[in-house]
Amino acid sequence: MKYLFLALAIIFEVVGSSFMKASNGFTKLIPTLIFVGAYITCFYFLSLALKTIPLGTAYAIWAGLGIVLTAAISVIIFKQTLDAPAIIGILFIVVGVVIMNIFSKTAH
Repeated sequence: MKYLFLALAIIFEVVGSSFMKASNGFTKLIPTLIFVGAYITCFYFLSLALKTIPLGTAYAIWAGLGIVLTAAISVIIFKQTLDAPAIIGILFIVVGVVIMNIFSKTAH
């Protein structure tokens, strides 16, 4: 269940970030309301995950996957581009999260 809660937190964080962009600086009401609701829901599920997953581990996974998915949404939905340094940086984040989860005793 703990990783289901973390996955839901990540999904709602990505939805929230996407609607933050769509809110156009909080000038559009519906995207702004979706953003607020998504972040409240995100942090609720993150709090549930943190009952059993160490903070550093949960936050690394949450932030790392959130960055990857948000970057993908920015390319697919908002037609933004990522240059080579951005892609390499994102890959470093993913590799860091994987290393932490596979090799760190803190992650378990």
